[in-house]
Amino acid sequence: MAVKTSALSALLSEPADSDEEDSQTVSPVARMGPGHIGAPASALGTAKRVDQVNSAYIKNNTKDIWSMEEVSEGAPFEDLTDPRPQPEYEIILKQSVGTEDLFLGLSRKDPSSMCCESMLVKVKLPDTKLSDIVLDVKETFLDLRTPKHKLALHLPHPVHSEEGTARFTPERAELEVTLPMNRPLDCINLA
Repeated sequence: MAVKTSALSALLSEPADSDEEDSQTVSPVARMGPGHIGAPASALGTAKRVDQVNSAYIKNNTKDIWSMEEVSEGAPFEDLTDPRPQPEYEIILKQSVGTEDLFLGLSRKDPSSMCCESMLVKVKLPDTKLSDIVLDVKETFLDLRTPKHKLALHLPHPVHSEEGTARFTPERAELEVTLPMNRPLDCINLA
């Protein structure tokens, strides 16, 4: 401890005259900087080895639960060999709001999706007749088939599949499917 203190006081008390004199009198340990911390570059190998280590670290330390290779999209319901295009669609969450909700906030409803009672799926089906539409709704999946289009849609929330309604408007060539949501805490959230 005394050696370090005396070396430090000697370093601080001597005035620096020139860079040449400093480089001759300073020990090799004193010339070390932040870049010298850790293993030398020769111990790690080439830059390629460092890049491989960094990329392996990044791959192993992502916050993904599973890799993209492990996920098969819609495997039980989708027919991957079907060449028909997917129609344009839109999902809208709906809730019944009265004046007591809007002005007074008496029913504890808020604009979040947890307070929505139903889900509206609008699908644009150009050049389609009502008789051509085949619709199948499961609790978490909507399957729509026409001669020109196919839609295999995973729903964002579970629904009551038997209680929904569907309406086709030929002027707009649009199918509207309204599905009441089925969530375990609806009796609490919507009370």
